[in-house]
Amino acid sequence: MRRLIRWLVFLGLIGLAVFWWITRPNFADADVVAGLTGDVERGERIFYAGGCASCHAAPDAEGEDKLKLGGGLEFVTAFGTFFAPNISPHENGIAGWSALDLVNAMKHGVSPDGQHYFPAFPYTSYAKAEVADIVDLKAYLDTLEPVAVANLEHEVGFPFNIRRSLGGWKFLFLKVDWVVETEDEMVMKGRYLVEGLGHCSDCHTSRNPLGGLDLGNWLAGGPNPDGKGSIPNITPHESGIAAWSEADIAEYLNSGFTPEFDVAGGSMTDVVANTGQLTPEDRAAIAAYLKAVPALERVK
Repeated sequence: MRRLIRWLVFLGLIGLAVFWWITRPNFADADVVAGLTGDVERGERIFYAGGCASCHAAPDAEGEDKLKLGGGLEFVTAFGTFFAPNISPHENGIAGWSALDLVNAMKHGVSPDGQHYFPAFPYTSYAKAEVADIVDLKAYLDTLEPVAVANLEHEVGFPFNIRRSLGGWKFLFLKVDWVVETEDEMVMKGRYLVEGLGHCSDCHTSRNPLGGLDLGNWLAGGPNPDGKGSIPNITPHESGIAAWSEADIAEYLNSGFTPEFDVAGGSMTDVVANTGQLTPEDRAAIAAYLKAVPALERVK
C-alpha cells in the first residue's frame, strides 16, 4: 500500500509538472521587434483591417468617436460575459505598453504582466499577423486620443475564471497554420486579411464545446453564440455566397450593398465601416480568398 501511495504521489507530481509546463505563458523574444520603429500610415491600415474600433470604441460610437478606444463593449458567451478593454494611449489603456507588449498580446494572448487573455480577444487569428504590422499598429494607436475610461471586470465563473488553465486551451487551439492552402498570390493576400487580421472566423465559424473553432466548418456560419439570430455562411456554397461574384463581394465590403440590393445590418455594419477604409486591392484579395475556400453547407 505504501508503495502504491508513493507511485500515486510521484505520478501526481509528474502530472502537475506537465500541466504547469503546458499552461505557462509564452512570450516573444525581444529580438523580433529589433530595428522596427513603426509606420503610422501603415498602422492605420492594420487598424482597419483588424477591426479594432468595432470592439474597443464605446458602444454606439459614431464618426470621430470611433477612434476613442475606451472599450466597454459587452460580449455574452456560454463561458461568461466579457468586456472589451481600453486600448487608448491612456494609463487606463496601453500607454505604458511597448511594441513588444502588443506583439505578445496579439500573437500569444499574454498581458504585459504575464496573464493569459481570454480568447474573447481574437488572438487565435491575430497570431498569424506579421510582427512588423503589429509594430505599425502600435505606432498608430499611440497617435489616438487618450481615454480615461477604466476597464470593466469580466463576469466569468468557476472554472473558466482560472487564468492558468487558458494555457491548456491555447495548447489545443492556438495554431498558426493556414486553414486554406494556396499558391495564388491574390488568394494568399486575402488569406492574410481573412484568417489573420480580419479574424472573420471568430464570427463565421462554429465552435466546439471547449470554445475552439470547428475548422471542419470553416466560415460556414451557424447559430449566433449570443443566442440572437444566426451567422451567415460565407463559403462559395449555395447556402452561402455561391451566387456572389468576386466583384459583388468586393462591393459589399466597400459599400455594404449586396447583389440583391439589400444592405449590411447588425455587426456587419461595423465590419463594412472598416473594410471600406481598405484599398480596392485589399477588398479584391478578400473576395478572391472567399471564393477559393471549400464550399460548405451552412451549419444549422
